[in-house]
Amino acid sequence: MIKEEAGPEESAVLAAALAGDEPAFGTLVERYRRELRVHCYRMLGSFEESEDLVQETFLRAWRKREGFQGRSTFRAWLYRIATNACLDFLDRHPRRPRPREAPVLATPGVSAPSPTEVFWLRPYPDRLLEPPAPAGAEPDAEVVAKETIELAFLVAIQHLPPRQRVVLILRDVLGWSAQEAAALLEVSVAAVKSALQRARSTMREHLPAQRLEWAPSSDPTEEERAALRRYMDAVEQADPEVLAGVLRADAWQTMPPAPIWILGGEAIVEAWRPAMIGPEAWGDWRVLPTRANRQPAAAAYLRRPGESEYQGSWLGVLRVEGGLVTQITTFGAEIFPAFGLPSTL
Repeated sequence: MIKEEAGPEESAVLAAALAGDEPAFGTLVERYRRELRVHCYRMLGSFEESEDLVQETFLRAWRKREGFQGRSTFRAWLYRIATNACLDFLDRHPRRPRPREAPVLATPGVSAPSPTEVFWLRPYPDRLLEPPAPAGAEPDAEVVAKETIELAFLVAIQHLPPRQRVVLILRDVLGWSAQEAAALLEVSVAAVKSALQRARSTMREHLPAQRLEWAPSSDPTEEERAALRRYMDAVEQADPEVLAGVLRADAWQTMPPAPIWILGGEAIVEAWRPAMIGPEAWGDWRVLPTRANRQPAAAAYLRRPGESEYQGSWLGVLRVEGGLVTQITTFGAEIFPAFGLPSTL
């Protein structure tokens, strides 16, 4: 639900901001950057695009500041602007999950997961979820809850039409009432309830069956930490057998935006084997632990023969169940700066 505004001090900042005091306005909106960035990320599925849309939100808010009449909280007003900015972006750049091609490698007998892929998906650095918002602007816990920021949730929600996506985020993630959501979208309460029903039905089709078992904690579990360590050891030791021991038999790996994917733990190991051992081995590996989307992640660096430095190569986000890796989503090293990772070691 929408939180009430803070006391006299924030009211004074708000009054100065709306009167055209640019530093005051900047101070005010910065209090909401973190939660608005997460909101835009859920809408778009891309961290880089969410960064751009938050900036667009603040620019629109500055230009329209005289239109804020106080009929809602300032936070709700910003959410309305951010949501409309995202909807405008999606109108200009329509995209839908595309049918998944056949895997480049597959383990016999392992069934395929979702038949579609969200090729624009990008990870969200946990380090930007951690810092607390200033007093008076702390978002509800659901804003960064694990189950609503994991990549599986992001993939599922991208299957919704944009306005259904808004309704589901406002109602089921942020906890807004149907009346509040209807006011933001300027539609009837009945329209919100209908959209939410359809959105929930679609989400059930695309979310993993185990979602109800996910822990809401933002901290990595010991199970996740252990699986990450074993996965990192497998890469650094260039040992396919160690890698096989950390993967579940039905694990799968995707590499957005490329349509390449691998189905089954054995197939993942076989895909990796030439890069690890033998005459075609790529070189030496170093791996750093990190976190993305409230999931364990590994940033890999490769030092090729004859080179002195390890160059950033890829970042793999892991999904862990029962102590084993069940899914790896691999992204290119161009995302390292957002994670505060060096380009070389």
